Amino acid sequence: MKVIVASDHAGFRLKERIKQYLKRKKIDTIDLGTNSLDSVDYPDYAIKVAEKVAADKNLRGILVCGTGTGMTIAANKVKGIRAVAAYDAYSAKMSRIDNDANVLGLRGRFFPFNRVKKIIRVWLDTPFSGKDRHKKRIEKIADYESRG
Repeated sequence: MKVIVASDHAGFRLKERIKQYLKRKKIDTIDLGTNSLDSVDYPDYAIKVAEKVAADKNLRGILVCGTGTGMTIAANKVKGIRAVAAYDAYSAKMSRIDNDANVLGLRGRFFPFNRVKKIIRVWLDTPFSGKDRHKKRIEKIADYESRG
């Protein structure tokens, strides 16, 4: 599995720590920026990651901004993306089991790194359940997207 990461300026420091964490776990990463604390617009980075993940089902994305919310909203505008802003291990786990989430949004401000590591570990390690009721719901979302 490969993980694409990106952040805005508010998530830059955490993104750098996440890259090191993933490297220690022997998970390949691709960094799409930003590369400094200079102010940037989060949608630019969220959409870059989301487009790559949508084009390759073997990829997952991790996005970091101040709250995790803005990046998640932007990523979800890309057809085929099911992004979640997870603030705990339970929401991360259930986003994979029920929703087959392919992008994880994380909060870069006021969030303990131990919690971030646990959320990432659970999110990466949890498979989609594949249950028919969940597949049907995901298909409804995809059908709606295709009308756009």
